[in-house]
Order: sequence, then structure tokens, then C-alpha cells
Amino acid sequence: MSIQNSYLRYNIRRKINKLAMATFPIRAHRKGMENIGKMAKIPNGVAFEKTNCDGIPAEWAVPNTLKTRGVVLYFHGGAYAMGSIASHRNLSANIALASKTKCLTIDYRLAPEHPFPAAIDDALKAYKWLLKKGFKSKSIVLAGDSAGGGLAIATLLKLKQENMPLPCTAVCLSPWLDLEGTGEQSELLSKKDPMIDVAAMRVFAAHYVPAEQLKHPLASPLYADLQGLPPIYIQVSLSEILLDDTLRFEKKAIAAGVTVKIDTWEKTVHVWQLFGSMLPEAMSAIKKIGAYIEHALLTVE
Repeated sequence: MSIQNSYLRYNIRRKINKLAMATFPIRAHRKGMENIGKMAKIPNGVAFEKTNCDGIPAEWAVPNTLKTRGVVLYFHGGAYAMGSIASHRNLSANIALASKTKCLTIDYRLAPEHPFPAAIDDALKAYKWLLKKGFKSKSIVLAGDSAGGGLAIATLLKLKQENMPLPCTAVCLSPWLDLEGTGEQSELLSKKDPMIDVAAMRVFAAHYVPAEQLKHPLASPLYADLQGLPPIYIQVSLSEILLDDTLRFEKKAIAAGVTVKIDTWEKTVHVWQLFGSMLPEAMSAIKKIGAYIEHALLTVE
């Protein structure tokens, strides 16, 4: 573990009151997410361009390393209630640089103002917009972190439901795949996780979806029929409560014949990739993400 990672974990434990997180107002959580996004520098070598996907605000990150003809459609994290293009700009830029691929991040609608299935509706609209712009389905990669990772899988499922052409792969960072929070290890991992708490995640789940729909497969992809999905690559920490989601999803995906690659990391925080160049573990993970995406896209071109 790097010195920077040790320092980050220490400061998070010192500054974040996990027991009180469930009682914080949404506006406080949103401000905190934006502040976290500002901690890491935006890398050089990336041009940003605002756009609009049939009514959905979006932003292109175009790297000077551009090599593939594909696109990464990125869904930011934030428990479906916070996060934005701005909070994840450094992450999308780093992924664009590492993958040598354009990255399109969207500002999908947030809960509780816009509950389930608003986020999926926006994700699907952005995907269809890319198809209308001339991108082939096999040149599109869906990606996201935390809730955005769950949204990436949910979007695959929605596309399958609508008999639409699927993208070549999905890349998920610490994905939230079970909004009911039934993982047996979650409470134990909560003691190790310096950043997120089981109780707070249940509050956010309630903001997004009513109790009777917590197991809806488009809200909690862990409960979906996964047959026919494209390959999926997941990075997750061994020290975060959402590890349980990934491990259960992996077993179910493999049983359904889906190719799944899981990379686990020791003693990293939830979505550590968001900390970019200030954290060696983040840049190492992003390098692997980039190599995976570049290989996937160049293979289908």
C-alpha cells in the first residue's frame, strides 16, 4: 500500500462520520461529492466539449492519445442521488487517455427528484443517440462507478429487453448491484470500509426506488437474467461493502455463460480510481481499465 493511500484512508476515517451519513441532507452529500471530484487534477492532453444527447446534458473527453474509433459511454457514481459530469471529469479524462478512446459522460437525472427508472431512461437515450451519430454498437463501451456501474449493467439488460444491439463490453468500478443490501459480508466489510456505510446506502436506495421494487432487475441487476450479456470487467476493493455485490454477481454471471473478469485491490477505498494522479493505486487501476477497453475495441474494429 502506497504512502498516499495510507494517508487518504486515514483522512477519510478522520473526516467522515459514517454513522451520521444516513441523516445528512441530499444537498450536503451532493456538495461533498463535488468536493471529492475536485481533489484530483484534470490531466493534460484531453479536450472537453459540451454536448446534448437528445435533451441530456453530456460532455466529450477527447484524448490526444486517440487511437480507437469507439466511444466509452460513462455513467458517474453517487448512489443515484449525487455526482455529475464535473465531479467525475478527472476520471473520465484519465480513462479516455488510458484507453485512447473518446469518453462521453452524461448528467442523467438524479433521485429523489427523479426516481427509478429515470436514470435508465436517460442512459438508454444516450446510447441510442450514439447509434444515431453513427457509432456501431460494437464500438461502444458502457462504463461507470458505484451506482453508475450498476446503471451500466442495467442498461445492458434494458437493451437486451428491447432487442437492441449490445455494446462490445461493460467496465464497472465498485458497482452497486443489490439495492436491497442483502450481502452477508456487507456488515462485516462496513467495519473495514472507511468511506461508505450500509445504513446510508439503504437510505439512498429508498431515494431511488420504493421498497417493493428493490429487487427489480433494472434497479438491482444481481436479480436479473444475465444470459446473453457481453463481457464485463469489474474492479473492486477487498475493503469495501460493495465487494459482496461483485462476488455474488460474478457467480451468477458465470453460471449464465457471461464472460466476467474481476480485479480485486487490497486496502483501497470505494472507487479509488476517482483520486487520479494523487494516488498510485488509482493510476495503476486506470491503466488496466485503459488496456482492457483499447483491446476490446481494437479487436472488433
